[in-house]
Amino acid sequence: MTVFVCSLFLPKTIQFNLPGTPPRRNTLQRRSKTTIPPPPLPTAPVIETQPSLFSPRPVITPPRTPTGETESPDPFANEDGLRIQFPHELGSPTDEVASRWGTRANQPLSRANSPPPAEIFERDRTLEKARELGRRGLLQPKTHMRSDSHDRVFSSAPWRVVDADQGNGGLRNAAEAAARDGKLGDYTWVGTLGMPTDALEGTQQKLDIEDTLTNEYDMMTVFCSDKDFDGHYSHFCKQILWPVFHYQIPDNPKSKAYEDHSWKYYVNVNQAFADKIVQNWKRGDVIWVHDYHLLLVPGMVRKKLPDAKIGFFLHVAFPSSEVFRCLAVRKELLEGMLGANLVGFQIQEYTRHFLQTCSRILSVEATPEGIEMEDRFVDVVNTAIGIDPISLDKNRGERDVLRWLNILQERYKGKKLIVARDKLDHVRGVRQKLLAYELFLNKNPQWREHTVLIQVALSSSQNSDLDATVSDIVTRVNSSWANLAYQPVVYLKQDIDYAQYLALLTIADALMITSQREGMNLTSHEYIFCQDGKVYPNRKHGSLILSEFTGTSSLFSKSELSVNPWDYRQCADAIKQALEMDDDEKTRRWENLHQSVAQHTGSHWFAELLSHLDRAYEEQHKRAQTSVPRLSIQDVCKRYEASNRRLFMLDYEGTLVSWGPVNQIIPVSPQRTLDVLNDLLLDERNIVYVMSGRRPEEVDRVFRRVPGLGLIAENGCFIKDCGSEKWVEMSDSAHIDNWKASVKDILRYYLERTPGAEVEERHCSVLFHYDGAEDQEAAARLAADCASHVNDACESQRVHAIVLDGTIAVEPLDWTKSTAAHMVFEKLLTSQACSEGKGEGKKPIDFLMVVGDGREDEKVFKWANKLGKRRTIDNVVTVSLGNRSTEAAATLSQGVSGKLTRDFASRGLQLLTVFLAPGVLSCLQRLASL
Repeated sequence: MTVFVCSLFLPKTIQFNLPGTPPRRNTLQRRSKTTIPPPPLPTAPVIETQPSLFSPRPVITPPRTPTGETESPDPFANEDGLRIQFPHELGSPTDEVASRWGTRANQPLSRANSPPPAEIFERDRTLEKARELGRRGLLQPKTHMRSDSHDRVFSSAPWRVVDADQGNGGLRNAAEAAARDGKLGDYTWVGTLGMPTDALEGTQQKLDIEDTLTNEYDMMTVFCSDKDFDGHYSHFCKQILWPVFHYQIPDNPKSKAYEDHSWKYYVNVNQAFADKIVQNWKRGDVIWVHDYHLLLVPGMVRKKLPDAKIGFFLHVAFPSSEVFRCLAVRKELLEGMLGANLVGFQIQEYTRHFLQTCSRILSVEATPEGIEMEDRFVDVVNTAIGIDPISLDKNRGERDVLRWLNILQERYKGKKLIVARDKLDHVRGVRQKLLAYELFLNKNPQWREHTVLIQVALSSSQNSDLDATVSDIVTRVNSSWANLAYQPVVYLKQDIDYAQYLALLTIADALMITSQREGMNLTSHEYIFCQDGKVYPNRKHGSLILSEFTGTSSLFSKSELSVNPWDYRQCADAIKQALEMDDDEKTRRWENLHQSVAQHTGSHWFAELLSHLDRAYEEQHKRAQTSVPRLSIQDVCKRYEASNRRLFMLDYEGTLVSWGPVNQIIPVSPQRTLDVLNDLLLDERNIVYVMSGRRPEEVDRVFRRVPGLGLIAENGCFIKDCGSEKWVEMSDSAHIDNWKASVKDILRYYLERTPGAEVEERHCSVLFHYDGAEDQEAAARLAADCASHVNDACESQRVHAIVLDGTIAVEPLDWTKSTAAHMVFEKLLTSQACSEGKGEGKKPIDFLMVVGDGREDEKVFKWANKLGKRRTIDNVVTVSLGNRSTEAAATLSQGVSGKLTRDFASRGLQLLTVFLAPGVLSCLQRLASL
């Protein structure tokens, strides 16, 4: 068995050795040659007036004084300025491919036109002018800027495999840790090289690269055109999906243009991944797809490989349904994700959002365990990714880390250090962090000259406005409080060496993370681990200031200092609390945080999700209609005859009867149904209950001629025991009335907007029938919104709304057919015990048969099957008459097989009657005749 780990970028890429290109150095392991400079001079003179966070003030920035000396190198500068991929980083939020695509000297240039076509943004007049220039030969397409010699160079240049700068580092580390710990066997990466590949098309170079990565590195390369990749990644992923998944709705015309332009490229890249997987898949292999770049892949693979074991995990946040529904292709994206057997998220909040979104947009039933579709079930779980403590512990013991610890300790002696490392985009909240720090210094003058904020910012070319804003804030803070020996903010618009990063985490008095939205922040995990005192034993544990909008915040149980990034005063107060916290509280908080980090490791995450995928696949495979065997009548007869006390739980609607109009039920064969039930009850060893969703009085009216029959009404809210004349209400009437009032107000709102719809009120449930609506398409859309509205508004009242075929059913969560069946079974056990105490010797139930066809019956099947597994009942028979995936152990069609007809004919029954009767009645009739 092979696990295909599919992510957009492979952990490896190709470096071409071109003339004049310096060899690439490993930025993770190299030793920095920079020397620590003296404290920097202030960038502006100190102004004695009180600085203000909210009042604008002129900033005086005189030119630097010439000194005749060369400027000292920055202590945090890289040797060659290359972007560093830290081991924990998730490629989704931090990769820089969009800005660097095709700009490396040792990789090909892209043939893709970066922006969408001109007609999207330009007026017709501008477009016509461009066309005219093109006709005159004055305007050449971008693709013509490439020369044939460029392609020839890369088609023959020597190359080697190197570590990729971009990609999902957290996933990469988790896979390596799981393999090291023996939790993962054979696995193969599936992804792109992260560089333009059109120049290699049709060359031997491409074949050699593909073979080398496959045979030596267990990596399958997905090749797609530069145009497809650029439209997929730079446009649809970064301009559409990334903002929406982080609650930044792209509501401007430019974003809409990007969406229309790039959707086809997103589909093409996802299809290239799916085709690569299908070509190499063998039965028993596991396919695990990762992140928002590949949302369509599970569905595409499922179409070609219906029996494949597919998992999907989203590493970023999943927004609420109100945000996700803004996407024009929302339905296609959800259906693509639901092609998986298991869909995973970082935390419970994202799982809940996904379930609600599927229910609202796709009109499917969302349960706490997953999505119930007509043909199958999709498990939905949340498990947070973590770091690899073993690898981190090894790296922080390197000499470079220790050297930088000494340098930082000497340079910032007597200062409290607040550190941060973020990508400079709107999601990371760098601006909010700096404004909060400015407010902290403004409110707490005693901390000026005693605290330093070191902000490492990974600059992005796409956020020039934000870059300018952040630089202005830094300048204002430093110009307000800096002096010859002190600078309150050290702002680095570049990345730092990994050794410097670990040294910063180790020596920091606080780590401050103010993300406005983030799937999971592993920097905080590494900070907690580095604060254990092993490398730097002469200090106490530091504090963690963490945005409540990060996925990590839900794991730490408020042992961190949780903040709202938009609440500057709260953030400023958190900085003060972090710096002034006593050692005992710091230790207590750190111990709780460290315990959480130690539990949620990358290796554990990887192994747990694969294990859950295995269980989900096996369970779903058993429930698949093609996997469930047909009921063996002969076997049931043998078990029936060998038993001494039997319990039958029979569904009514769709099993013993078929539906009529809204308020009417039509039995298929009224007299025959009643006769079969009476025949079963002639044997005193048989106990029969009929389960219905109808009201008690309706069920009474139908079965008044079957004495001794037990009845369950309104899907478990009412029970009438065998031989009793009294109905027992299981639910609380006062509670029912309370939630009904809220639900009816919501349903009334949607009823007014859906002509032809009707509302039916039962004792313990309310139904919204829209199958008779004038506009079915609009009615279905409103029904999905209605169900979502009810579920959101009434969640605390323990009710749920489910979209069925033409109906929304609002029912209590605590009372179902399965709870009623369990109650009946417990009563029978109690009566048996009482009889044995009186010496009557009533035998225990040793045969249970459950027959049904609908959604509610699945819960009864599951309950009954558990009794059989526990050997509580020797003979358990669960039968489904529907075409859906089922928990039942056998299926039975409404028709009758020829074999069954011959069996009945041999007993002298009329052949014509057998053909007209439903299969379940024929089966019950045969049992009654034994």
